[in-house]
Amino acid sequence: MAVSQERSVRLGLWVLLLLGAGMKEVVEGCSCYPAHPQQLFCSAEIVIRAKISGEKIVSPSNSSSPYMKMIQYEIKMIKMFKGFDKAKDIQYVYTPVFSSLCGVKLDSNNKAGYLLSGSMWSDGRISIGQCDLVESWDNLSLSQKKNLNYRYQMGCECRINTCYTVPCASTGDNECLWTDWLLDNSLNGEQARQYACIRRSDTTCSWYRGGPPPEKDFLDMTDP
Repeated sequence: MAVSQERSVRLGLWVLLLLGAGMKEVVEGCSCYPAHPQQLFCSAEIVIRAKISGEKIVSPSNSSSPYMKMIQYEIKMIKMFKGFDKAKDIQYVYTPVFSSLCGVKLDSNNKAGYLLSGSMWSDGRISIGQCDLVESWDNLSLSQKKNLNYRYQMGCECRINTCYTVPCASTGDNECLWTDWLLDNSLNGEQARQYACIRRSDTTCSWYRGGPPPEKDFLDMTDP
């Protein structure tokens, strides 16, 4: 199942369970499938950089459940990286009020703004959550900022396989092995912050960094 599909199914089932059981409190936290930033970029419908200019709580007109409430963030879009065919200008993004339902808290005092990725509802509204690519712009590496422009998109046909244990072997030429967790016990390691898995001219996929290679020896540094 694709990352976006799995994320949507998980959140959707959780909301249905809450409503069906008539629960008065949230008893489970948000859980996201581990994903490289490139995977989150490729699975998103919209990817933008934006500043937060305001927020308010909104509720569907046909529901009184507190778990259906959303935070409506008013934004000033700085740049769009993906979604040109879906939206010309975005003024608001929406996220669940509760962090246990994968809602995210954004700060209007963040002068550099945020990288926001998400999906578009049938009514045209943009939904974001903890399982999306949502990060303070200042926390991104220079390579990540460059990769947003075209490298991540170049690798959307490639598969990134997360390695948790040894051995971890590639199952095809269109795959990159993501070893951050294995080597650094982190999902925000060297490969996540510095590399993109892109398709080369011979149709194989490999990690690429547009700069000098690091000391780690698991990467294919050949230019595509």
